[in-house]
Amino acid sequence: MKSKIKYTNEPLEMEIVEDFLPPPNQLALKQDTVKVTIGLSKPTVDFFKAQARRNHTQYQKMIRRLLDLYAARFR
Repeated sequence: MKSKIKYTNEPLEMEIVEDFLPPPNQLALKQDTVKVTIGLSKPTVDFFKAQARRNHTQYQKMIRRLLDLYAARFR
């Protein structure tokens, strides 16, 4: 059995942190997308599918994000 919590009247040390998160309406922005057809090697697709399963996401989203990050670095 867990021991009981003992509460005290000690003063709390707090720091007010500025709200740095964007509002929800800015989090749900949908980017313009363009449909493309691309041939990838089977080992590459298998890799992304395995990683997507581990991270509970879609492998296409992972590939898209990777390409977006790469392109942003060289703009």
